[in-house]
Amino acid sequence: MASSPPLVALTGAGVHLGATTLFTGVDVAIGRGDKVALVGRNGSGKSTLMKCLAGILQVDEGERFVQPGARVAYLAQEPDFSSYATVADFVSAGQEDPQHYRVEAVLEAMRLPADRACSTLSGGESRRAAIARALVDEPDVLLLDEPTNHLDIPTIEWLEQELRNFRGGLLLISHDRAFLTNLSRRTFWLDRGVMRVTERGFSEFESWRDQVYADEEAQAHKLNQKIKAELKWMWEGGISGRRTRNMGRVRRLQDMRQERADRIRTRQVNLTVSEGESSGRLVIEADSISKTFQGPEGERVIAQGFSTRIMRGDRVGLIGPNGAGKTTLLKMLVGELQPDSGTISRGTNLQMIMFDQRRAQLDPEQTVRSALLPTGGDTVMVGGKPRHIASYMKDFLFDPSMAEQPVRALSGGERNRLLLARLFAQPSNLMVLDEPTNDLDMDTLDLLEEVLAEYEGTLLLVSHDRDFLDRLVTSTIAVEGDGDVSEYAGGYSDYLNQRKEKAAAAPAAAKSASAPAAPPKQKAKTKLSFKENRELEELPGRMDALAKTIKKLEAKMADPAFYSKDPAGFAKATDDLAKAQGELAAAEDRWLELEALREELEGGS
Repeated sequence: MASSPPLVALTGAGVHLGATTLFTGVDVAIGRGDKVALVGRNGSGKSTLMKCLAGILQVDEGERFVQPGARVAYLAQEPDFSSYATVADFVSAGQEDPQHYRVEAVLEAMRLPADRACSTLSGGESRRAAIARALVDEPDVLLLDEPTNHLDIPTIEWLEQELRNFRGGLLLISHDRAFLTNLSRRTFWLDRGVMRVTERGFSEFESWRDQVYADEEAQAHKLNQKIKAELKWMWEGGISGRRTRNMGRVRRLQDMRQERADRIRTRQVNLTVSEGESSGRLVIEADSISKTFQGPEGERVIAQGFSTRIMRGDRVGLIGPNGAGKTTLLKMLVGELQPDSGTISRGTNLQMIMFDQRRAQLDPEQTVRSALLPTGGDTVMVGGKPRHIASYMKDFLFDPSMAEQPVRALSGGERNRLLLARLFAQPSNLMVLDEPTNDLDMDTLDLLEEVLAEYEGTLLLVSHDRDFLDRLVTSTIAVEGDGDVSEYAGGYSDYLNQRKEKAAAAPAAAKSASAPAAPPKQKAKTKLSFKENRELEELPGRMDALAKTIKKLEAKMADPAFYSKDPAGFAKATDDLAKAQGELAAAEDRWLELEALREELEGGS
């Protein structure tokens, strides 16, 4: 299966957890130069498969092969630092033949001090130390399980470049779509215990997956017809008179039913948000705010003279290196911290929910039940309607038997889903999410994205997931460090393009500043033109009409049978939806531009 002779491989591999088969008959091989994305739902067995390749777990059936002399390095999703005093001790343990200069070089690249105590590492620092350990021995094969978790975007981009230049074999598990798209050339899909392989990178995974599902639906339709024919025979012809000679046919019917059941896709998380009453049109306005902290290394400037206006329905992303001050800025915007100077005003009727990346709202000693029902009982109020806790737990992929399980026993992804379940039950019109995507699988990320896109309230989102930002936000606030905070229209890709343009324009601006003063300008306008006033009046109606069109198209495309029944109609609906979304975004931008101009002119008159 590898494009070059395998360095590490599993043949006919199977793993069973009690009575449950995680996967069986799996063949995977990683050769030199391979760059492979390993994808699948949470719980499908991706991490287990990677541990088997690394030799940490033994397969219950099949064989593992490692080319003699090949070095295989493994990055665990949750590394154990408990046996190591310092970062250098932890990293050097990844070497077969200790070479201190390598440890020093890789720690310098990861911006980590060698003598730093492991017990003091933050989430991002722990991840960087674990990556350093994987890289330090110059391995032939790298097996990386969620390497981007808790990393900031600059570190992710540095790691991408290192892995692009890596000449060995690479297998990646990640929820970061941009990371997989930029690196992978092949894709392994572990789906319901079966390994599917395509010689294409992750960028083509979704179209491949959809084709697989479409083919399955076509096969399921044929199987349904067979089942109907068998049922008709059983009811019309009867079984009792021909029981002996026809038991084989009855067993065949049972086998077909089992085959049909096996084809049913794994259930998905069912995210819904309880939306509160509509807020005022203006949600948050910051005017020339500044904030400075006195840290152990001296004065630290978070923001200097930053201004923004966030309107109802805006989806604003916050990005920047770890430690630059994203969370501090977020707390100022929502009123948890006060700026040193400048003003922040907030709109009326705000109902806020906040997702904390540290999940501090969850008590580790609480049970899942008490986290969802702190006052007791069996009913969760969702959107003003009662839901039994067992039913609501299933929506977020929790088995009802987990109700009495303590929060500390949950995985990172389960704790994220639990906190989302708790928050989404509360009415809101302002949602503040600080790194909600860590530890979530791609299918859950897709559904979270859909829910947030349909949310009629206002969203403030801190994230290092570039693809998630590109798909979701209407503007991006970049907290670059040393007080440099700027806002850019669009998502992360738009931010990169605009920042390049801004950097290119800086020398020209400096040159013009030193040039002789221009002649006085004509008298500035004091009010909107007739045409601009007319446009401002008509835009809300146009935006409402476009929003309704988008909602109808999304509802139409949500029908799982639409694509298989009418591929041409599905393609047209997709194009119509993209066109309507583009027109709505343009209309919203124009409305904000005219409204801001109107307020500026009226305020100055």
